[in-house]
Amino acid sequence: MEKQYQAYDLRGDAERVLNYIDGMTDRAYDYLPFWLTLPHKKPAEAEHCRVDDAELVGSWFEAVDSLRGILGDAPHSRELWEGLRGQVLSNWGEHGLRFHKKYPWTHTVHASFHEMGYILPALNRMVRKNPGDAEAEQRAAELVRGMRSLVIERKVKTFWSGDSYEPLPIYEFPNDVYLKEGGFDLTRYTGRGEQCIRNAVMLHALVDRYVIAGDEVALDLAQGLANHLLGPSRYFNYRYEFFGHVHSSAWTAAGLVYLGRVTGTERYIQAGRSIYRYVRSISSDFGWVPEYAQWHRPEEEHCETCCIKDMILCAHELILCGYTEYWDDINRFGRNHLSESQIKYTGYIVSDDDRPDADGKTYHHLRERLLGGYTGGSEPNSISLVRFRSIAGCCVGTGPIALGILWDQAVTEENGVTAVNLHIDKETDRWVLTHDLPNEGSIRLTAKADLPAAGFRLYGWMGTDPLLLRNGRPVTGECTQDGAVLYISGLHAGDTLELRFPLETVERRETVTGTEYTELWRGPDMVDLQPAGDHIRLYQRDNTKPKYYPLPEDIEFTGAPDKGPTQLSGQKK
Repeated sequence: MEKQYQAYDLRGDAERVLNYIDGMTDRAYDYLPFWLTLPHKKPAEAEHCRVDDAELVGSWFEAVDSLRGILGDAPHSRELWEGLRGQVLSNWGEHGLRFHKKYPWTHTVHASFHEMGYILPALNRMVRKNPGDAEAEQRAAELVRGMRSLVIERKVKTFWSGDSYEPLPIYEFPNDVYLKEGGFDLTRYTGRGEQCIRNAVMLHALVDRYVIAGDEVALDLAQGLANHLLGPSRYFNYRYEFFGHVHSSAWTAAGLVYLGRVTGTERYIQAGRSIYRYVRSISSDFGWVPEYAQWHRPEEEHCETCCIKDMILCAHELILCGYTEYWDDINRFGRNHLSESQIKYTGYIVSDDDRPDADGKTYHHLRERLLGGYTGGSEPNSISLVRFRSIAGCCVGTGPIALGILWDQAVTEENGVTAVNLHIDKETDRWVLTHDLPNEGSIRLTAKADLPAAGFRLYGWMGTDPLLLRNGRPVTGECTQDGAVLYISGLHAGDTLELRFPLETVERRETVTGTEYTELWRGPDMVDLQPAGDHIRLYQRDNTKPKYYPLPEDIEFTGAPDKGPTQLSGQKK
């Protein structure tokens, strides 16, 4: 039987994660998300913890907003949007900070500046979608001003050689925790370290706040935090390498690029680009991104889905600055490891559908409810059921944000040209995009309305001489000035423009986490990866093989399980 490979289905990924969010927001607590899921337990359970009412209400609101952009008014999506919006707009306190509510499972009530990096983007979305949203506008403005009032401003450098004045604003927070009762208490801290980079994740949202509302305080705070990070913090070396949290660093890099683009400051753009390139150098070509840099031994590292989102976001910001070579990263990362990091198989989960929910814990129908979540710790070739939790609530928020970027940027308008950048199935009121990847080298754009010009972004894996057809007949196209997009003028309603190119299976070798892998690629899609891993194998994309395999009864789940496509090591392929 001729091999047929599984095609990338962004819309299917969106439907699955909406299922997860719908199932794991607790109506008994006003749509409070569950961060902590324990599918490896027998029976499986999920329980509330403090972070549910901290970063998660912001990121899950963003997730649902992104999914609504992809799926429209899908079942329960409006209800979830409203419920999570209500959570974001509750529990505010001193200095405009958002604090978590006092629940039976929480302890000291505090705000974390890292978490404000999740809350402000949610408020930004509300204001961007509805500029008349007075409550969201008020909260965003007060949050920015409150944080600005709490920073230390470094003005004078006092050293053995004398005093010198800092020419630029330099801001840092005195701590990473602000107590609702007590403010800054330097005996209390998160213990995660790296305060300068953890607190700087709000950079992108601060710049966005300025773009949306013209908020000069937000821009000032962004510049001061960026100057501290790139100067006195000494977090990065001269090549912008670092030791620590990739999620925070890559997200901050996206903010630096955005800040540089908005203010016309090249040093911010180049700093963000250098951080991106460093993280890219320790990541794989298919989008496996380590959670930490130089913290663990390579073989002990894993990939948090949040990091993939950050790289997609930063690559998009760099593209907007003219670095169009990063389209290839967005395409590969999204359709490969972002998609593989989703839980598409839950047959191993043992549910107790009769046990009543109590004390912030839930048990019923978890096999169905957990479908579509995102892992917090994949290895390149698998999601181990003994090494790491299989699902992470933070990743369930950020994964859909990345899907939203991919969906929105699949086709763009560039200087009058409707350009196909990414290869998904999508329809709007102006065109329909379809493709045959990874089985055949064919991408099609059918016009539903007249388009002045339309074409396709060219990639190296398309070969040197792709064929352009209009309604099945070859046509001669033109290239944009940078040679990146092949297009024709005057595409009329009903016309189909097609790009054809040879597509062969290419074998590559790549070393990731100290292991050499053999990869089979067809265009931008990796269809197989060897050696296969334990326990839930990734990249089982050959449709001539069974997709899922039962898990042995004797597996000890000391970490947590996760998703398919599934094949256990030792089983026949």
